[in-house]
Amino acid sequence: MINVIGLGYIGLPTALMFASHGVEVVGTDTNAELVAQLNAGKTTFEEKGLDQLFADAVKSGIRFSTEYVSTDTYIVAVPTPYDKQSKKIDSCYVVSAVKQVMEVCPKGAVVVLESTVSPGTIDRYVRPIVESHGFVIGEDLHLVHAPERIIPGNMVYELLHNSRTIGADCPKIAEQIKELYSSFCQGEIVTTDIRTAEMTKVVENTFRDINIAYANELAKICRCDGMDVHEIIRIANKHPRVNILSPGPGVGGHCISVDPWFLVGEYPGLANIILAARKINDSMPEFVLERISEIMKERGITSVSRIGLYGLTYKEDVDDVRESPTLQMLECMERHLAGGIKVFDPWVKKDLVPNQYHDLDSFLADVDMVVIMVGHSQLRENMDILKGKVVLDTRHICKLDGVYYL
Repeated sequence: MINVIGLGYIGLPTALMFASHGVEVVGTDTNAELVAQLNAGKTTFEEKGLDQLFADAVKSGIRFSTEYVSTDTYIVAVPTPYDKQSKKIDSCYVVSAVKQVMEVCPKGAVVVLESTVSPGTIDRYVRPIVESHGFVIGEDLHLVHAPERIIPGNMVYELLHNSRTIGADCPKIAEQIKELYSSFCQGEIVTTDIRTAEMTKVVENTFRDINIAYANELAKICRCDGMDVHEIIRIANKHPRVNILSPGPGVGGHCISVDPWFLVGEYPGLANIILAARKINDSMPEFVLERISEIMKERGITSVSRIGLYGLTYKEDVDDVRESPTLQMLECMERHLAGGIKVFDPWVKKDLVPNQYHDLDSFLADVDMVVIMVGHSQLRENMDILKGKVVLDTRHICKLDGVYYL
């Protein structure tokens, strides 16, 4: 039996996937309300294929609890937030989870950390906790790092098909956990040491962040000199070894916008390109505000209250708002004492920000200018609803005449 600790965006699908493939699973979370909702037969967030996976897992006997259980295998999938000021990882959830596992786990247990962490986190924080509880690592208890590699909107498919990395001190334990994940994972499963596993996950997301930053910097350069960045990228990408991404309003989510800071924090003075990329991508929400201001002056729009932001999530067709560029931009507006801008997102049901609408028609009726922050399929499949509006498209998805771009 495995005890999956943390039933959020990563832990819940992982627990369900194991259970639906014949593994006995207890899912644990300290959030009693969340556990109660799962026990009532309801998933806690929207995700393609998640409801069916949940039903399969329940049929297979998965259990949900606020209590940790005594078993031979633990998978820790708790959040690893970072401090927005210092840009350093906050390992408090990982530390708390491991401490509680130590209180109930028997000798010989394997503790697998799926949470994304900065290189060296397991050495600095996890090993001392294990040893302070009287366990000898490698004899009484084994540590493994198996970082998650899935993205909201495609979690179920990627859990099944993406390759995985298993980092362990002992090759035998690595193979044991590889076999466990092979119960559902159809992708290649690579085994290595723990530090390498920590580093590879952070490096993967940092690579993507740097590539996005290049596209965003190109957008600023082209805007400065009146050039069409999208046409330039389209032509440049015809070169067989060039693949420039599309610029956008910023980088969100809990991976690409966060993980590079782990390297900056761990290797100050060395991670120079990484730091520059982070600064470029973090500057994009303010760049969007500048474009809004320019267009307002050009089109004679005098009130921010007549501006509407379409999209609150960090990517299309998910309900995940973590580190979303729209929220970053709204925070920027608060700092400049500007308010009144209207917001709509079909995927966000709760009121998260002032002037948030839950009806698209009402939203459109109350604005003169729409800023496309997220390319939800609702909008991509019905662009004609924007006719008659001034449109700033930060995602380059709208082909109507007169649309403004970054």
